[in-house]
Formats: sequence, C-alpha cells, structure tokens
Amino acid sequence: MFLLILAGALVISAALGSRQTFGLFLAPISQEHAVPLTLVAFAVALHNLTWGFSQPFAGAFADRFGAAPVIAVGALALALGLGMTALFSGALPLILGMGLLVGFGISCTSFGVVMTAVGKRALPEQRSMAMGIVSAGGSLGQVLMVPLAQSVQAGWGMQAGLLALVAVVLAVAPLGLLLDGRRRAEAAVENIDATPVLPMRQALLSAWNHPGYRLLTLGFFTCGFQLAFIGTHLPGYLQLCHMPAGLSATALALIGLFNMAGSWICGWLGGHFRQHHVLGWLYLLRGAAIALFVALPKTEWSVMLFAAIMGMAWLGTVPLTSGLIARFFGVRHLGTLFGICFMSHQVGSFIGVWAGGVVFDLTGSYDLIWVATALSGIMAAALHFPIKDRPAAVAVQPA
Repeated sequence: MFLLILAGALVISAALGSRQTFGLFLAPISQEHAVPLTLVAFAVALHNLTWGFSQPFAGAFADRFGAAPVIAVGALALALGLGMTALFSGALPLILGMGLLVGFGISCTSFGVVMTAVGKRALPEQRSMAMGIVSAGGSLGQVLMVPLAQSVQAGWGMQAGLLALVAVVLAVAPLGLLLDGRRRAEAAVENIDATPVLPMRQALLSAWNHPGYRLLTLGFFTCGFQLAFIGTHLPGYLQLCHMPAGLSATALALIGLFNMAGSWICGWLGGHFRQHHVLGWLYLLRGAAIALFVALPKTEWSVMLFAAIMGMAWLGTVPLTSGLIARFFGVRHLGTLFGICFMSHQVGSFIGVWAGGVVFDLTGSYDLIWVATALSGIMAAALHFPIKDRPAAVAVQPA
C-alpha cells in the first residue's frame, strides 16, 4: 500500500504542480509569442473546462483498462501541450496546447484516475484515509513546482521553464504501472464491499436516480467556484487592499502547505465520521472564513491566517467526495462516476474565474463576488447534510 500511495502522490504532484505554475507564464508567453494577454488567459481558463468534460471519459477508460495506460496517454498529452505552448507562437498552438491538450492530459493524470485507482485497492475502512494521504502528498508538488518553474524561467527563459515541466511530467508517467495491480485487488475489495457490482449502463442509471449523488454533484460545483476564484483573484484583491507586493505569493504558498495537512486530516475524519457531515462542516468553515476575511481589516497576519484556514479546507473535499461515491455505488465504476461529479467542479472553476473578472470590470471591486463565494459555502453545506449515505438500492434488471 505504501508504494501505491507514493506512486499516486507523485503522479498527481507532477500534474497539479505543473498546473499551479501557469500564472507565472501568462505575461512571458504573451510577450515572447506576441499574443494578447487575454488570449493566454483564455487558454488557461479553457483547460479547466477541457479537464472537466474529459474527466468522465478518462475515468471510464481507467475503469475498463486500468490506470497505467490512461496515465501514459495523459502524460504524453500534457507534455505535448506544454511543449507546443513553449515552442510555437500564435493563437492556434496556444489554444490547442495550453487549452485542449493540457486540459485532457491533467484529466488523465489527476484525481479522477489516480485517486480512484488508490480507492479501488484500499479496503473500505481504509479508503478515505488512503485517498486523503494521496491528495496530501500531491499537494507537495504544488509547493515545489512553483519555485522550480520560477527559477528555471528566471535563468533560461519561458521556453526552458515550460520544458522543465515537460521533463517532470514524463519522468513520473511510468509510476502509473504501480497503480495497476488491479484485477485481483479490486475483486477482493468488491467481495467485502457492501455495494453491488453493476454493469456500466445500470451504474449510470443508478447514479442519475440517486438523490445523494445529485446533491454531492451540485455541492462540488461550489468547491470549484470557491477555489478557482480565490486562487486566481486573491493577488489582485490584496493589491487593491494595498498589501505588500510579496504577500500574494506567500498566501498562495501557505494554502499549498496547509492543504497537505488538511487533506490528510479530512481523509482521517472521513474514515471515522460520516463523510457527508464532514463535507458539510468543511463548506461551512470555508464560508465563515471568507466572510470574516472580507469583513475584518486587512493585515499581513489576517491574510496569512486566512490562507492557512483555506489551505486546511482546500482539497479535503476530494477524498471525501470520492469516498462517498464509492460507498454509494462500489469501486468498479468509481473513475467514471467521480469524473461526472468532478465535471460539475470544473464548471464551477470556470465560472469562478470568469465571474470574478466580470464583476471587477463592472464594479471596480470584488465585494459582490466575495459575498457570493461566502454564501455558496452555506448553500453547499445545506446540500450535503441531508445526504443519506447508504449504498444505492438497485433493482435487478431483466436480461
């Protein structure tokens, strides 16, 4: 189990760590390739949607053929997209590379494939903890990859910085093989799991008709909305508040550091308490932290405290959400069903980034979108607390 968790954490670290660096490359890509900054920003935003809409298919292929081939294809796509962005100028290579190939590549090398592969091989009572550790370990990449990309770019330029990310992604791709001791392990888990093994079509129908799955999917939209808005627009907001120039980078780094602890803690809590209750309190914590941060005077200490609290609640939703889906429907189609749920998360991410910009352009302030972000935490909690976490009752269909 140790090698399984380590391999999963390293693959996710490379994929999500690379993605975390994109803000460093916005202006350099615009300047060196002579394209508008808005076009670069659109390509980066587009990869969120591509990731979301690709995730169910990536998960379905991993369910059918195993994680290793999907990770290999995804790593190649991610590397090709980054390389195309580095080496070719113009709108088409940028949209195809950074927008489409990168988004598809991340869908094959992140939560919906890697974490569900770990969840399939873990015993039910260990599943939430195992996925929480993978998520926590993956956060380390988000902390380490940013200074790596920044230092390479400072020394050798934008192209070298992106190509360094290509090298890291390709280096971890073979670790997908360690995630695929799959058939016998899954069969053993399914034999002791309380959920029935369903054909794909029946699993999708069962999910569509399951009230808890629908509530979970709606709530996951809020997670994407909150995180994408804060991750993208917090630096601009702090600048408006006349905070020191380096504080934004410090806050984002603190979010990544505390996310490591938060993901592990949420995984542990999900193994000892009802996961939908933990999710409900997590969303309430986010909403309260956001409301207090906006309402109170801004100081360096208040910004760092906010970053630490948000980091603790940042990606802890992922092992809890995937763990609930496994509890509802078993692990056989976990990649597919988590992928569909995650698509809602990424639609929320796109809207969080886009709405933040629109509100600021219209009002010259982020106040309205901060209020919406805080209220969405309360709404998500209200969606999660009523969930009934019993395994899905499935009617046997005639042959």
